[in-house]
Amino acid sequence: MTTTAEEHGPKAYGYEDLSALMGLMTGDEKHGPAATSTLDALWVLYDRVLRVSPAAVDDPGRDRFLLSKGHGPMAYYAVLAAKGFVPVAWLPGFGSYDSPLGHHPDRVLVPGVEIASGSLGHGLPIAVGTALGLRVQGRTDPAVWVLVGDAELDEGSNHEAIAFAAPAGLERLHTVLIDNASASHGTSGGSAARFEAAGWSTRLVDGRDHAALYAAFTAPHPGRPLAVIARVEPKDG
Repeated sequence: MTTTAEEHGPKAYGYEDLSALMGLMTGDEKHGPAATSTLDALWVLYDRVLRVSPAAVDDPGRDRFLLSKGHGPMAYYAVLAAKGFVPVAWLPGFGSYDSPLGHHPDRVLVPGVEIASGSLGHGLPIAVGTALGLRVQGRTDPAVWVLVGDAELDEGSNHEAIAFAAPAGLERLHTVLIDNASASHGTSGGSAARFEAAGWSTRLVDGRDHAALYAAFTAPHPGRPLAVIARVEPKDG
């Protein structure tokens, strides 16, 4: 007796499959360095940290993940496909006219996507608002995660969000900052110093080290928001 792939259930994908999944996405405007810089942090979050699943994308008690660095979404789409949020069959159509997988993710079209993003500087302020909204609703269990790029710290909207979050006591807010040395305006003392000056708890890690990422993501930070600065290879190589 033989069985079909369907009878065995959906294929299970691991981290080692992500490169091949990303390779299915072709065409222009891929923003390759922006995408690959986020790959390891995204995988650790979705594989080991975030409490969200394809069956619970609308569950009020789910964790919220916001991709602010949405101008390079290939790694995000690959991880969503690997975890069953979107069909792998969607990946080859990336960026085409009739594909739900646009050059910027769209929350209306892609299951599991919380915000439409891509313009620099929007994600962290939205995450602050999300954390505030959940607290007002009495939902203190869901965590809010936002992934930003170091260049986004050039935007004033992020400075205001950073300055507000700690005094507001947004303990359920977590920022993952991917530092690939693409910011035009550096911060004295590095990105971590900027968050620390505003009262955040911070961790500085190798953005390719999964064990270090997991330890930083799960570090206790009572009463304060958490910023994890994940350093990866420079964008310009």
